[in-house]
Parts: sequence; structure tokens; C-alpha cells
Amino acid sequence: MIKNILFAAILLAQICQVFGQEKGPNVIIIFPDQYRQFSLGFWSQGDNAKHIQGKPDPVNTPVLDKLAKEGIVFSRAMSNFPVCSPYRGMLLTGKYPYSNGLTANCHKTREIGIKVDGKAIANVYSNAGYETAYFGKCHWHRTEPVFDENGTYQGKTEDPGGYYINDYDTYVPPGKARLGFNYFFQTLRDVHFDPLCYSNDQQAIEGRKDGELYEPKRFSAEFEAEALINYLDNTHNQRNTDKPFFITWSLNPPHNPWTEKSTDMQFFTQYTEDGKINMDELLPRDNADRVKGEYAPYYYANVSAVDYYIGKVLDKLDEMGEAENTIIVFSSDHGEMLGSHGRSGKLVPQVEAFNIPFIIKWGNKLQHRVEDLKLSVPDVMPTLLALSGLEHQIPETVQGTNFAQIIKNPQETEVKKPEQVLYMDYKSRGIYTGDYTFVVHTENKKNFSEAYYYDNKKDPYQLHKIKGDEMDMTLVKDFKIELVNLLKAIDDQWARDGICSEYLEY
Repeated sequence: MIKNILFAAILLAQICQVFGQEKGPNVIIIFPDQYRQFSLGFWSQGDNAKHIQGKPDPVNTPVLDKLAKEGIVFSRAMSNFPVCSPYRGMLLTGKYPYSNGLTANCHKTREIGIKVDGKAIANVYSNAGYETAYFGKCHWHRTEPVFDENGTYQGKTEDPGGYYINDYDTYVPPGKARLGFNYFFQTLRDVHFDPLCYSNDQQAIEGRKDGELYEPKRFSAEFEAEALINYLDNTHNQRNTDKPFFITWSLNPPHNPWTEKSTDMQFFTQYTEDGKINMDELLPRDNADRVKGEYAPYYYANVSAVDYYIGKVLDKLDEMGEAENTIIVFSSDHGEMLGSHGRSGKLVPQVEAFNIPFIIKWGNKLQHRVEDLKLSVPDVMPTLLALSGLEHQIPETVQGTNFAQIIKNPQETEVKKPEQVLYMDYKSRGIYTGDYTFVVHTENKKNFSEAYYYDNKKDPYQLHKIKGDEMDMTLVKDFKIELVNLLKAIDDQWARDGICSEYLEY
């Protein structure tokens, strides 16, 4: 019986080879941390700026510009909970935060970590015969003091354990917590020239074992790109080249700190004029505080550095002849306020925090266009699986929508584009319709505090909160109904616990 099965498998493989059946497409997701939607040079070219809300940033990103011109560029992609861990949970599971467990950033003061069920995106690709690999920042595993004083993972809090390796992101040990990624190359810590590194590839970390700390003392994007290129080249049998690959690469820059010590300064001078910084040129938006956003040239320099090192990886795909059969996705976990509204950072209900870049390119199978689909993060997993021919393997637990048909055919009518998508943070829920952003806020995570909305067409810089007597109550009534429907559909905590029930009718 076993011999017959083996014979049939060999025969099938030979038949596929004779008839030229291709293996599934490769997939690579690349997402730098805290990368603004507006920080793509593409938006400053031609009339592309008409697709976004306000003026683009004056950045130099030739690699990503080329990717955008050859792929589909989304103008309204959304980080529904715009902070590191919740984004990663949504991307990797296709589920919203209160279903996947990442309801806040993983930190040593929080008992927060992703729920592991074996149905994450890399689990599915791995089960479908793909080689799976992760490079860069993880930030989905619960932060615990399970290291020794040298940073080696011990897996226990008792001696020699009892030490944290980092306050936020932490090492992800082998097993189910790696969510189906078989090759693992993790960097952590928000110090771009002094990252901490762990890997199950001993040759990539100078002979250290998985769980032993390695400190390369190099710019993290450069170091990760080198390891990724070696993986593609299969320099020491890191993968089976007969199989397609699914790779995720999460770069830390342009995340803060924004200082000379944490910036690849070879990209800095282009954002100065004869050595001087012109903040009016660097921050052309009407809502930008030039003092609060004084770190703009450092931010932009890291944007250009990210572009450069991504280019090295994309060049390798071209050199290998794999680019045409690789689905390339570029995005980010959230935006960066960059002085707007007097703020830095993210996790606020303004478009500069929650609108994110999203580009998808797949050889000549997808034609360039700017797409206005309001794409939510949980939609990425089912959409990519379907594009890869794995539509029937999308787990039933996924809460996102498969938009593969719309991506392949902009005239698709069977799958409807959403009219609104969810916004979430620690104390707020809301909806983004494109034209409007509606927010309901609670100060104590239970009772209603305030509601307001922005008219994004009339007020693209979101300078005026419309609230109280200024509100169009017909609009607000519809906003409230749609928000409640979305919260109930994903079984969000607000709907389960009746948060702000004196304002929202669950």
C-alpha cells in the first residue's frame, strides 16, 4: 500500500514537470515600523497627490516609487489599531485584537501575548508546502523575565532566569509561538545601530545557538537585508529551493529614536540646504508644528535608508529570476504624526496615524493603478492566501475579508468594497469612511465621554473636531449604527461589555 502511494506521488510530480505546472507564487511582506503613508515619493509625482488627504512628504524613495509605479497602490489602507503589537496580531492571524489577544503593546507590565491556535498565516503557508521565514521585529510574544543576565533564554523566572531582555518586544522561543515561521531571524530593541538578535540559523549569528543573544552592532535594516539575501541565495541550505517561499520582514526604522546616533546619516544631508534644516520645506502640511516635528530630517533619512535596503532585497529577487512569480507587499504597522496636531507617535484617530502605505506587486499579473479600497489589516491574510491559490485553506477563524478578486479585477462587482472600516485604540472606537472619521471616546474604558467627527474632504488636515451642536445628527445616527454593527460582527470587547452603552445602542 505504501509503495503504491509513493509511486503515485512520484508519477504525479513527473506529470506536473512534463506539463510545466508552476509551483505556487512566492510571497514577501515587507513592513517598516511607523512608516507614514505620506512618506512615499510616489505621491509627489504627477497628479498622484490627489489620491491622498493633504500634501505628501518631501522624501526620496526611488525603490518604493518604482514598486508603486509597477504595482497597485492603495490610497485608503487602514491600520485599525495603530500601534505595534495589535497590528502584528491582525496581520498574522486575520483577526481583530480582542480575538487574537494582542489588545495592547506587549510590555513587561502587561500580561499580553498572542493567542496561538496553529491557524496564523505562516501556519497555512507552511501546511501548503511553503518555506516560511521571518526577519526583524516580532513584538507579539508576552514579555517575561525568563533570561539570564547575559541575555540567553532560560524559559523560567528562577535562577539563572529572572531577567528581562527588553521592556517591550522579547525573544520568541521555538515552537508554536513562532506561528508557523520555520526560519527565524529576530531583531529587537529600538536602537537602530545596536539591535539584539536571536536566530535558529547559527551561521547568521556567528555560531550562537537559538536563544543565545547576539549583538551585531550594525544598522538593523542592513543586517536583516543581508540575512534575507543569504536566505534567498540559500548560502548554507537555509531552505528547500524546490518549494515556494513565504517571507515576512519587519524593519524597525523609521521608528524612533530620531537622533544622529540612531540614523543612517549617509541619507541625512539630502534633507538639508547647505547644511541647514528648513522646517517649512520639510513639514509642508497646514497642521504641522515645526518645533514638535523638528526630528523630521532624521525620520526622513531613516525612510530613505529603509528604501535603500529594501531595494537590495528586491534586486536579489530580480537577479534570481523570482520577481515575476513573487507577490510583493509593502506596508507599515501604523503611521507617525510628525508634529501634526502638536504630536509625535501614533495611536490617535487622525489619518496620519492610521492611514498606512500599502503596495502590492505581482509581476505582470497585476496592472498598476491607485486603488481606493478601504483595506483593513485583517483583510491581508485571506486576500494573500486567495491570490496564492489557497482560498480554500483560509481558516474559519479569520475575521478579515478576501479582496483578491477586486485586486485582480477592479471591475469586480460580486465582492463589495466596504463603505466604512473600524478604528480602535485603548479608549476609543470609531469608523473611517474616507470622507469622514467618526470617534466615540471613553476616559475610564467604560462610560461615554465624547463623540466627534472630522469632515475629511472639507478639512483634510483635520484641524476642526465637529462635536456637540455642530454635528449633523442624521450623519451621526448612521455612524453609530454602522459602528455598533462592526463591533458586534467581530465580537469586540466594547460590544460584549456594553462600553459606552449610554451612547451606543448594542
